[in-house]
Amino acid sequence: MAKDGITARSKDYSQWYLDIVREADLADYAEVVRGCIVFKPTGYAIWEGIQSGLDARIKETGHVNAYFPLLIPKSFLMKEAEHVEGFAPEVAEVTHASGEELAEPYVIRPTSETIIGYFYAKWVRSYRDLPILINQWANVMRWEMRTRPFLRTAEFLWQEGHTVHATEQEAEEETLMILNDVYADFVEKEMALPVFRGLKTDSEKFPGALRTYCIEAMMQDGRALQAGTSHNLGQNFAKAFEIQFTDQTNTVQTAWTSSWGVSTRLIGALIMAHSDDDGLVIPPRLAPIQAVVVPIYKNDAEKAVVMEAVARITAEWKGKIRFKIDTRDHLSPGFKFNEWEVKGVPVRIEVGPKDVEKGSVAMARRDIPGREGKSFVPQEGLTARIVDLLEEIQATLYQRAVAFKESHTRTVSTYAELKEAIETGFAYCWWAGDSDDEKRIKEETRATIRCIPLDQPGGTGTCVYTGKPATKMVVFARSY
Repeated sequence: MAKDGITARSKDYSQWYLDIVREADLADYAEVVRGCIVFKPTGYAIWEGIQSGLDARIKETGHVNAYFPLLIPKSFLMKEAEHVEGFAPEVAEVTHASGEELAEPYVIRPTSETIIGYFYAKWVRSYRDLPILINQWANVMRWEMRTRPFLRTAEFLWQEGHTVHATEQEAEEETLMILNDVYADFVEKEMALPVFRGLKTDSEKFPGALRTYCIEAMMQDGRALQAGTSHNLGQNFAKAFEIQFTDQTNTVQTAWTSSWGVSTRLIGALIMAHSDDDGLVIPPRLAPIQAVVVPIYKNDAEKAVVMEAVARITAEWKGKIRFKIDTRDHLSPGFKFNEWEVKGVPVRIEVGPKDVEKGSVAMARRDIPGREGKSFVPQEGLTARIVDLLEEIQATLYQRAVAFKESHTRTVSTYAELKEAIETGFAYCWWAGDSDDEKRIKEETRATIRCIPLDQPGGTGTCVYTGKPATKMVVFARSY
């Protein structure tokens, strides 16, 4: 039975998601700014955890952070035809400043390939200047018509990496390294969420890219969520902005570039992949608060005894466990239990007068709601026990997500089976169709090819749609 204020997931998944965002106090709607949200402290703290984990991985691969302007001259966007066509419907323009019409409008960045390409053309002269490996943490704006908190908003937060290389091979290696060693590694290890790693079809790739790679995750309603993309831009943007260098033979060459990014939609993925009818569930490695302590007492005498025990128990937690002691006297213990469950704190510790006498505490794990997840454990050795439990919860959430993904991914051999499979999850099948075939399937089923997995079985098969011989398998699904 769902908690008060939360619609049962099985009844209305979309409303359940919105209820979790509200009840867990993650965000608020910014009614005065169309399509935007306010990140409330808990929601922003989760983003800070994502940002910290990704930033460390990005820097470990030799990249550095920088920052580029929010406003981009409109003419920059027009230089790469495929790019402008892809983003034109989503672009917001600034046409006036200081009470006067601007000679040239600016666009609020929907992404930064164009303005960064302009500066890279200034900075690159010789092969000795390469590679350039820069990332920026920023906000962008895309004028979305239908929005949903974290998943799709007019303004959102993200990181976008932009690199320049001397050869296509180097750009390709960069693109795949980011996909595998940064994005997939982070999402699987820190977010406890398994992903498909693959190549986008031409109809689904980033506007202006040579090739787009992605990681695709499965949500608990069986739909796909694109959790990150990495683009080999080829020489398209380099030619548009004249990013050129003199090679070792003193010959002028056009550079090769890449771009890649993940956004705050990862918060949406976290909510939809792990949460339940009791509220938010956060993998411990990303939880802003990993353990909450709820002292229980009825009078000042009991309070003194309990709080002394709590102080002693938590004295060695700093630097090992992110924790909070809930000292709000105006709220009942039951209210606190419910609130911290809804907010997804992985471990709850309860300490009352009898616990102090027995030298024990009550410990509840969020990933197993109710009595099954609660036990009484000694205070002695509690720190190590919680640290171990947090890792156990992390592993349990990942294993649970893997099992769900596997049980909801079906290998199909006919179009009828494909249509049936996408009602509950992913369809994995042989494919030899073209962009027109993809379009027809999307119109008929609302499903798209999420990716061509990098890990292919080899051999040949029969295309699920055209009946032609096929050499690759793809993943179809409906998506967010």
